[in-house]
Amino acid sequence: QVQLMESGGGLVQAGGSLTLSCVASGSTAMISVMGWYRQPPGKQRELVAVITIGGMTNYADSVKGRFTISRGNAKNAVSLQMNSLKPEDTAVYYCNARIRVKDSWGQGTQVTVSS
Repeated sequence: QVQLMESGGGLVQAGGSLTLSCVASGSTAMISVMGWYRQPPGKQRELVAVITIGGMTNYADSVKGRFTISRGNAKNAVSLQMNSLKPEDTAVYYCNARIRVKDSWGQGTQVTVSS
């Protein structure tokens, strides 16, 4: 069993930056992939970025060149650095971890970008 906790969300002006952090606890040795998803108001949850245990990354086209996903110093942590934020980035951001064949999710952290 794995529990995820996100932090770092908040209100930021367009063009600004935020860094989201996620820490996993529990059976973290079973995690193979970690990533970030987001759910804008009125839309379904969508992939933002993922990173594998080997360091391979994948980004949504809408955030390439602006967002960077990375593993923290601890193996059970992942961060998302968000630069040049746009109002359309406003969403609840969720941390995800794949454990064997199941996904675990955090409770989400709100990111609001004002114009």
